[in-house]
This record gives sequence, C-alpha cells and structure tokens, in this order.
Amino acid sequence: MSAQVISIKKEALFLFQFIKDSIKGGQEDFTKGSMRRAVFMLAIPMILEMCMESVFAVVDIFFVGRLGKDAAATVGLTEAFLMIIYSIAIGLSMAATAMVARRVGEKNIEEASKSAMQAIILALGCTIIISVAGCIFAKDILQLLHAPQTVLAIGVPYARTMLGGCVVIIMLFLINGIFRGAGDAGIAMRSLWIANICNIILCPILIFGFGPIPALGLTGAAVATTTGRGIGVCYQVFHLIKGKGILAVRLSHCAPQIKIIKSLVNVATTSTFQFLIATASWLFLARIIAGFGSNAIAGYTIALRIISFFMLPAWGLSNAAATLVGQNLGAKEPGRAEKSVWITAKYNMIFMAIVTVIFFFFARPIVSAINNQNEVVVVAIQALQIVSLGYIAYGLGLVLMNAFNGAGDSRTPTYINLAGFWGFQIPLAYTLAIYLNLGPKGVFLAIVIAETALTIASYLIFKKGFWKNVKI
Repeated sequence: MSAQVISIKKEALFLFQFIKDSIKGGQEDFTKGSMRRAVFMLAIPMILEMCMESVFAVVDIFFVGRLGKDAAATVGLTEAFLMIIYSIAIGLSMAATAMVARRVGEKNIEEASKSAMQAIILALGCTIIISVAGCIFAKDILQLLHAPQTVLAIGVPYARTMLGGCVVIIMLFLINGIFRGAGDAGIAMRSLWIANICNIILCPILIFGFGPIPALGLTGAAVATTTGRGIGVCYQVFHLIKGKGILAVRLSHCAPQIKIIKSLVNVATTSTFQFLIATASWLFLARIIAGFGSNAIAGYTIALRIISFFMLPAWGLSNAAATLVGQNLGAKEPGRAEKSVWITAKYNMIFMAIVTVIFFFFARPIVSAINNQNEVVVVAIQALQIVSLGYIAYGLGLVLMNAFNGAGDSRTPTYINLAGFWGFQIPLAYTLAIYLNLGPKGVFLAIVIAETALTIASYLIFKKGFWKNVKI
C-alpha cells in the first residue's frame, strides 16, 4: 500500500472522528486551542440543527396536502403569522446565547446557569400572554389574513392549537440558544432530531387515525407538531437539570434577577425587531411582484423556498460566530473573538460561492423538479441566478450580523437592517420594477444591490471594533 493511500485513509479517519465528536457534543472550551476546530465543532451540529427545523414544515405540508387545498392553505396562513412568533423566539434565543456565552467565557458557570434560568423565566412570561391570545383570537387572525370561508370552516382548530402551543416553539429556540451559548451545540441538534422523529411518527397517526386512535384530520397535524416540539423541550430541560454538562440550573436560580432580565430584554427586543424587519421586507417585495401576475408570484415563492433551503448551512455556520465571539469576549480575548469571525466568514463565503455556481448552472433542473409550468419556471430561474450574484457578500454579511449579536450588540444589525431593507431595498425594488419597467427582474436586482450594500456597511462598522466593548 502506497504512502499516499495510507495518508488519504488517515485523513478520512480523522475527518470521520472529527464529525463524530462534533455531533456527540459535550463540554468544550472555545477560548483556547485551534480556532478552525472550534468553528467546525460548533458549525456541524448547528447546520444539522437548522436543517431539522425546516423538516417540520416539510413533514406537515406532505401529510396535510392529502387533505385538500383548504387544509394546505390553513397551514400556509398559520405559518405566515407564526413568522412573528419565530422572530420573537429567535430574538430571545440570540439574547440567551450572548449572555450565556459571555458568562461561560468568563469561567463564571454559576452566573451562566443563572442567566439561562432567567431567560427561561422571561420567555415563559412572554409565551403565556401570546398563547392565551392565540387561543382566543385564532379565528380573527385567520380572517385578518383574508382566509376564505372554506378555510375558516376547517382551519380554526388547527390555528388555535398551533398558536396556543407556541410556548414549545419559543422554548425550543430559546433553550437551544442557551446550549449554543454554552458551546454544546450537540444537545441543541439532538433536541430537534427527537422533536422531528416524534412529529414524523405522530403526524400520519393523528391525521388519518390508527387502530383505536381516531382520525383528527387537520387538527391532528397541529397536535403532532406541538407534541413533537414539546418532547424536544422535555429533552432539553432534562439536560439542563441533569447538570452533567457545563450548565446546571437549580431552584435557587428561579428567583427573578432584575439586572439579568433587564439585560436580556434589551438584547432580545432589538434582536426580535431585527428579524421582523427582514421578514417584513420580503413580504413587501412579494407584494410588488404580485402586481405582475400569478406566474411572477409563483416563481418568486418557489425561488424563495429553494433559497431558504440552501441557506440553512450558511445560517448554521454563521451561528458559530455568535458563540465564539461571546465566549472569547468573556475571556477577555477580543483578538481571538475577531479572528473567529474572519475564519467563519471565509468558510461561509466558500460555501456560498458553491451555491452561486449551483444556482447559475443548475437552476432549471432544480426549479423544474418543483414546477413544470414554463412561465413560472422562467421567473424562478431568473430569481435564483440574479440573487445568487450577491451570495458571496451575503455569506460574509450573515457572519458579521451574528458576530454583533453574539457580542450582545443587537442594536447595530437592527439599525443596519432598518436602513438597508426599508430605507434602500424596498424603494429601489419599487423604482426598478415599476418606474423603470424591469418587472420582477428589478426586484431581484434590488435584492442583490441591497444585500451587498448591507454587507459593506456591516464590514465597515465591524472593523471599527465598537462591538468589543459592549457589556452585558
């Protein structure tokens, strides 16, 4: 056997062991040692975690689609409103990650555990209000979204179950953020695996019935999803209480700590607003494109779903920057914190470059696998190919945004998003698409230009280093 073959085998075994260790998770000190190893030890489970989150929607629509168009429409409309809940969940999760990571970096595990518990108390307070309101106003929310009578006739119990059970959505996001802040991304990933496996098993059983279990129809999908997420939350709570990892919450941590809660609220409020700004801007762009007919909006919707799927690894990889920045700032290692951002950004830009090539040369077969109507396919291909021109810049910008959030500086990316999306992207899209008669192409060009401008602004502000001095 040649020395080259032996070397390749050793590299393959090393890579396999590395992936195995990252998925297994456990206590890691990311304030010292190889930075590249730290990035991948966090990134691999975070990427898999993000992929698991997307499976919920795919599984639900796969089974619900068999119940008819009104059932599918109910899921779509409810999911649209749940985007607000997701934004709140992400905002709380970002705050928890930043706070816990900072305390872990300071080697103050007691305060890290206390911060984790305070974040949970804050989230529970928010979700009780949201859940009660969701149960009471489920029908009104569907009517607000212009649901037809056929959807209202069957969809209210589904919407009431999903909105009333949003506590498990927020807690699943939040506690995963706590574990990511502690550097144990493996538990965060496994909690979503468990939640998804339960959902996949329960969905067909509760929707169509099985043996003595009656068919609940559309409502069964909501019960299955909520139950699956609830089981995932139970798994998270077990590991928090078990205390064999870095964190170990205790009853003494349940006493409200006003200072910690105030700090969490400050970060979470702007983080939530940050994601709401971005989400709302995409909805407004959809409104502009809708003016050019059903083919245009269908193509845009398909392209958006494809883009979202391919973006998941980039999101997971960029999340690693938040943990590394938080922990290293806590350890009084700002130089190492900054270095972690550039290393993470390099890998994210490489990945996004690959996605750019895929979209540019293989957009047609990807889109055609979803829809074969020529007019729709043309718009979707145009969207993928034009938008992908800004992907490398977007890969960098995504990491920089998460780095700000990981440092506890959620205000900076919020201001950047507000100016970039609402002050620049939307007016530009309207001008190019309508006044310059470029149609949907004008919207896609506006996305590329605005995302590139956002990245440049983020880069210039990040280089100033103000984020290194944020106290949380």
